[in-house]
Amino acid sequence: VTLGPKGRNVVIESAYGPPKITKDGVTVAKNISFADKHMNLGALLVRDIANQTNERAGDGTTTATVLARAVYKEGCKSVAAGLNPQDIRRGILAASEKVVQRLKELSTPIDTKEQISQVATISANSDTEVGNL
Repeated sequence: VTLGPKGRNVVIESAYGPPKITKDGVTVAKNISFADKHMNLGALLVRDIANQTNERAGDGTTTATVLARAVYKEGCKSVAAGLNPQDIRRGILAASEKVVQRLKELSTPIDTKEQISQVATISANSDTEVGNL
């Protein structure tokens, strides 16, 4: 898992040029495909989740894919137990709205160059030189 500053690097084979070494969840998601069309459909959904997270937040793509897997796994268990898939969907949407609302309440706006540098340094795996760019 490439999750967080202590996440592991992933080596991705390239058809041309050298292999890519990355810790970026969206890059990993873009390079996963399966011969089985059903498995590949799931990979495409996860790729879409990673892309949307990257576009909206710029970070957290691995977290988003891990959460997507957990939601899928629990959703499958619930459907197998006889729950209505539409009720599950409505519950997921309601819960996600609550989570977003709570995150907004807990968030701290950043305004100063120093605060931006601190966030950038964390995102750059604690590399202050990169964080200060």
